[in-house]
Amino acid sequence: MTKDKKKGVYTGIIEKDANGNYFCGEYLLDYQYTEANFKVGDEINIKTVIENPSDKSYDQYPKKSRNFFLSNQKE
Repeated sequence: MTKDKKKGVYTGIIEKDANGNYFCGEYLLDYQYTEANFKVGDEINIKTVIENPSDKSYDQYPKKSRNFFLSNQKE
């Protein structure tokens, strides 16, 4: 499977861990943005990734995104 550069960094399914964190692959997803706009099981495209600023979840998720969208939607 080839990754199209226009599609962003990563494509995957939103999941929720035992601590209540939303994640997609190795990437932590912004909680409030995910809670307001998405649900577990949605397939998303992550556009950009930053270093996770939270000490609490950094070890588990060193990278975080708040710039993502449903993969079946065009921008």
